[in-house]
This record gives sequence, C-alpha cells and structure tokens, in this order.
Amino acid sequence: MTEEKIAYVKNLKNVIRGRIKEYVKQYPNAKYFEGERPWGVKCDIAMPCATQNEIELKDAEKLVANGCYCVTEGANMPTTPDAIALFQKNKMLYSPGKASNAGGVSTSGLEMSQNSMRLKWTAEEVDEKLHRIMSDIHAACVKYGTEEDGYINYVKGANIAGFIKVANAMCEQGLV
Repeated sequence: MTEEKIAYVKNLKNVIRGRIKEYVKQYPNAKYFEGERPWGVKCDIAMPCATQNEIELKDAEKLVANGCYCVTEGANMPTTPDAIALFQKNKMLYSPGKASNAGGVSTSGLEMSQNSMRLKWTAEEVDEKLHRIMSDIHAACVKYGTEEDGYINYVKGANIAGFIKVANAMCEQGLV
C-alpha cells in the first residue's frame, strides 16, 4: 500500500461512502473476490476487524495452510471457538479482542479521565499513556498465559489477568 492508495480508500469509504470493490477500478492490478472472505489469501498476519464469527474453522484452516503465523483481533469476537482452538493447536500467535482491541476502550477511558479532571493532554501524552496500558496488557497476558513449552496462550492470559483485576477490585471494595 502506498500513501496514495490509502488516501484513495479513505476517500472512497469516508467521503464517497463507496464499496471497496471500486478500488479495483482505480487500481486494476488489485484483486477483489466477490462474495468471499479474505482469509484464503496468503498472509503472515491476519487482523479480523469487522464482525462477530468472521473467521470460522474453514477460514482458520486456510490461514494455517497458507503459513499465517499471527491473528490479532480488532473486533468483538470475530473468531469462532473452534478456529481459536486450531490456531492454538498450531502454536500461532493469537490475540483475542479483549487484549488487542483494548486500545479503543482505553482511549475512551483516557478521554473520560481527562474530561473529569478538567485536563487537556497533548497527543503525545495520550499516546504515552495508551502505550503503557497496552504494554501492561501484553505483560499480563505473558505472565498468566505462558505455558510450559513457552507458547503464550493470550486467551488464557487475558482471561486470568481480567479475573484477577476484578477480584482485586472486589476485595478492595470490601465485597469479598
């Protein structure tokens, strides 16, 4: 992708409100697969970011067969449980949305904090805070998700870290 092509897609989607298949008219060397999901295309990293259950087992099998080594979710539950199991069986890097998609929620939280405290942070300050949050999420996933063979099960790590965070908050509030 070039800056020109990214600008074209931004204009196409955000201004014209067109369909992505129009990209091929502008750039004829591109390929568009009508009615298909993109998971059959050879890639190193896949980022499902659209809808729930976007990657099903048959899609996961294509990704594995094509040598994809990393799937990181950018939506709420775009990968089905059986597809996740296949990724984990093949020791792929797989980041569930609750970990990799946390940046958007964290940014909203930073905005609310900033508004509540009547502060104005620079873009650099917000970026630094967000970077720290995401680094902490990764560290927690590694801490709680590293298995005996060294494989990092990010689903397990995110689930355990989330449980511990809620349990600690309940204890601090005197609820447990």
